Amino acid sequence: MKKTQEEFPLLIAQEGPLKGQRWQLSQTIVLGREATCDVAVVDRQISRFHARLTPTSEGVILEDLGSKNGTHLNGTQLSAPVVLQDGDVFSVAMAQQFMFIISDATTPLLDGPSQQGRLMMDLKSRRVWVNQQQLVPPLSAQQFKLLWLLYERNGQVVTRPDLVAVVWGDEYAMGVSDQALDALIRRLRDRISALDPTHQYIDTVRGHGIRLDNLKN
Repeated sequence: MKKTQEEFPLLIAQEGPLKGQRWQLSQTIVLGREATCDVAVVDRQISRFHARLTPTSEGVILEDLGSKNGTHLNGTQLSAPVVLQDGDVFSVAMAQQFMFIISDATTPLLDGPSQQGRLMMDLKSRRVWVNQQQLVPPLSAQQFKLLWLLYERNGQVVTRPDLVAVVWGDEYAMGVSDQALDALIRRLRDRISALDPTHQYIDTVRGHGIRLDNLKN
């Protein structure tokens, strides 16, 4: 059965010069600085032919075309072609960010999730905003899981065992040291404070655990 236009996956430009634009992925698309590219991004960091998106029967494949500054998927530089998953975020040379959406029905609102405070999160796209600025590159999977648990329980103390179980999973929880959790919390604090150094969002409650102190605007 032939697909209708609404059934094709979508590419949506996020942060960068093309922000807000979108493309139906009904055929192969080349992204780069060259004007003849299907998606042309005028930025010196981007190679003339930087990356390619190819729809296949297995899904849409993202590959870097040997670019100088790389293609990053969910914050990790691509080393080989990969099949994109719904909600994946990738960037070309960190100059233009894109979101991949399976269908228009799953497209998130462009003005973001409902606001709880200065820190906002969107689970589907794994995006985080602090003080109206988006965290780029995105958080690692472990950082996002930890922050999402605190975000859901805003203001409540979450015990260290609960944090470990959610971030690493029950089967690996016994092997996770206090130092590993502390290091993860420290890296997460550093990422957040880079956008808003005026407030410590993640509080340690000694003897109990940690909690999110999400300031209201």
